[in-house]
Amino acid sequence: MNRRDFIQKTTLSAASFFIVPRYVLGKGYTAPSDLLNFGFIGCGKQSGGLRGNFLQSNQVQFVAAADVDTIKRNKWAAAANEFYAKKAGQQTYKSCEPMADFRQLLARKDIDAVVIAAPDHWHAVMAVKACEAGKDVYCEKPLSLTVAEGRAMVKAARKNQRVFQTGSMQRSWKEFQQAANLVQSGAIGQVKQVKVNVSGPPKPWDLATEPTPEGLDWDSWLGPNTIQRPYNNQLAPALEAKFWPKWRDYSEFGGGGMTDWGAHMFDIAQWGLGMDGSGPVALTPPTDGSAKGLIYTYQNGVEMTHTPTEGKQFCHFIGTEGEVWVARGELKTTPEVLKDQVFDETNRKVYFSNNHCLDFLQAIKSRKNPLCDVEIGHRTASVCNLGNIAYQLKRPLKWNPTTEKFTDDTEANALLTRPMRSEWNIL
Repeated sequence: MNRRDFIQKTTLSAASFFIVPRYVLGKGYTAPSDLLNFGFIGCGKQSGGLRGNFLQSNQVQFVAAADVDTIKRNKWAAAANEFYAKKAGQQTYKSCEPMADFRQLLARKDIDAVVIAAPDHWHAVMAVKACEAGKDVYCEKPLSLTVAEGRAMVKAARKNQRVFQTGSMQRSWKEFQQAANLVQSGAIGQVKQVKVNVSGPPKPWDLATEPTPEGLDWDSWLGPNTIQRPYNNQLAPALEAKFWPKWRDYSEFGGGGMTDWGAHMFDIAQWGLGMDGSGPVALTPPTDGSAKGLIYTYQNGVEMTHTPTEGKQFCHFIGTEGEVWVARGELKTTPEVLKDQVFDETNRKVYFSNNHCLDFLQAIKSRKNPLCDVEIGHRTASVCNLGNIAYQLKRPLKWNPTTEKFTDDTEANALLTRPMRSEWNIL
């Protein structure tokens, strides 16, 4: 055998050795090159479902989890590592490291993307710093606590060329996609009115001071806020609590039902109206000072009314030739046959996705915008936040969706942002 033949044969043998079925390398084995390294920020009640959705994709490996609560971050990391151990058929498997400070997580060069599920008052700071650190971002809804912070998130994503998915998962659900397709296709004629059923604005602070649990860094939980509040179990309960944390009920940390469920249902309204890059031009609150009946008016004359009622949260489109009513797991149309209209790649009017997390992963790989890009999430959050401002000021307001300012109203414009601790100021 000459030297050339020897090299060819040994090279082929080596290649055939490395091209082997993955099951030979271990149960559930996925090549590291096939995985995206993720970090998770905010390990509370919402985080478990998100963790499961991403892990089930078999495209993600969580390597770090950050939270200001020691118990929560340790349990989160342990659950991720348990998942990996079972997949590999091992007793233990250490991949995910718990961290107290999300900045430690962002400093890791091996992390490709982050999932942010912290309370709303932290979203903007964490997302902007994640973009600046070169990470792609999946951030829970509502995207921001103020309009100015939402715009800062968009700017950071664009400047740093980051893929950014807003966690408005309803856009990946069939009933909402069908509703948006019907409205945008003209199936109900010209839209004249939209009714949105979500609860109202946040309420005044009314919680008592309680001892801070061991292992919780309360000052870090408060984060960017200049307004400091004492610990109360309603704000940051243990994972085992039977209720969702109530921080969203108070303006220091959330926007009440207007931003919580509003970020779902006003989002569908914006989607159906084709307003993903814009918003209303006027807001008219009720004359009796109540927290229901606010009217948003769009440039084309469509009126969207906030109509909180008992029962399911919903979005109801009323057109000149029919109606579309949609809630989770339920779609009603007039005429009734409309709900069964077929939309496919030949006539579909809206971006199709049947899995919000997979859509984000696909966007990371393609470097294209995902289904609910940061601009879309920002515009929806703006609608919610503008509504709270109108209810607070109790007077009609004119809004310019291009400049993102109120017309001739200094007091209203001052509410588009909030004071932030200098350490966390991103504006």
